[in-house]
Amino acid sequence: MSIHTVPSRDFARDVGNAKRLATEGPVFITDRGKPAFALLKIEDYYALTNTKQRSLLDIMDAIPGGEFEYEPPRIDGDFKPVEFD
Repeated sequence: MSIHTVPSRDFARDVGNAKRLATEGPVFITDRGKPAFALLKIEDYYALTNTKQRSLLDIMDAIPGGEFEYEPPRIDGDFKPVEFD
């Protein structure tokens, strides 16, 4: 695993390069020469935090007070078909 360092200016100009580098190992993004952020593959993050990937539904279910019923309103009326030219 190799570790790369990318200045924040270069990161802002070419995010794709930083993402490519992250496939090889962590990427440290520096601000004025000092490490400010770290970019990791999501698999590496989950391994580092000893967690597993959660679905959006799992995340939404974990929001406090998130249990509520919602019935979208019905729209009644006469609608004409769309015409494509």
